[in-house]
Amino acid sequence: MTVPESSAVNIDGPWTHRDISANGARFHVAELGEGPVVLLLHGFPEFWWAWRHQMEALARAGFRAVAMDLRGYGGSDHPPRGYDPITLALDVTGVIRSLGEPDATVVGHDLGAFVGWTAAVLRPKLVRRLVAVSMPHPRRLRGALLSDRKQIAAASHIFAFQRPWIPERQLVRDDAAMVEGLLKRWAAPGWPDRDTADRYRRAMLIPGTAHCAAEHYRWLVRSLPRPDGLQYAARMKTPVEVPTLHLHGSLDGAILPRTAAGSGRYVEAPYRWRLLDGVGHFPHEEAPETFTHELLGWLKDPEPER
Repeated sequence: MTVPESSAVNIDGPWTHRDISANGARFHVAELGEGPVVLLLHGFPEFWWAWRHQMEALARAGFRAVAMDLRGYGGSDHPPRGYDPITLALDVTGVIRSLGEPDATVVGHDLGAFVGWTAAVLRPKLVRRLVAVSMPHPRRLRGALLSDRKQIAAASHIFAFQRPWIPERQLVRDDAAMVEGLLKRWAAPGWPDRDTADRYRRAMLIPGTAHCAAEHYRWLVRSLPRPDGLQYAARMKTPVEVPTLHLHGSLDGAILPRTAAGSGRYVEAPYRWRLLDGVGHFPHEEAPETFTHELLGWLKDPEPER
């Protein structure tokens, strides 16, 4: 079964939906509030709706919350190429410019955080602050995937996605039942509820999404020995020079806390690390009040401590 893009993505709420052109592609965004922009980047296997709790809280706090669908997801374009982190980062910074803003706070989860780390290095003038959720600095992740047996086992999906065509078929089989299985496997017990799981399953059934989702992970592994991967790793040695908040769930079943810890060595700016007890890979959804409290407290701090 396939699902029409509009019915799965354009979910009613206090926000408004629109499309934005950037970096040669079209991106769907949901917006709410007025003030400094906070650009919200989802991870796999989600879409913009992952930030529904934070959008309302950010708007009440005087921010303009903008949640975008990354390339290949949701209501954004699904082109055949462009799933390397540099292209994705240029997508994000292009959206910031298209919003008419000089910069934005970038909040990313999972894949979105990987892109956020990259954007902060490539275009530091466009990233006012960075919030990385459930994702280490890319060089930390690279090292763990090459040497840490426990992290390699936890990230078995990344390596399974290297096969041609099979992962795409598995992701959509039985109305995307695999998506719900991954959510449950990576989260703390009790999440997701039925409605949340159904929404992410429907979004994966949008034509082309499963293939694009797999392409992100194919680049991550296949580029490890290639010149483009080595060049990217070298570029990411450049320190992050924007204030950074790093949030991670203590029960994360996909990215181990020990993999994420230590990412501060790549940040030459105020850096705050918070390990959130009792939550897994999706803290912004599993414990939205706790997560939002950490986020807003840091955003409102004019001089966030290290």
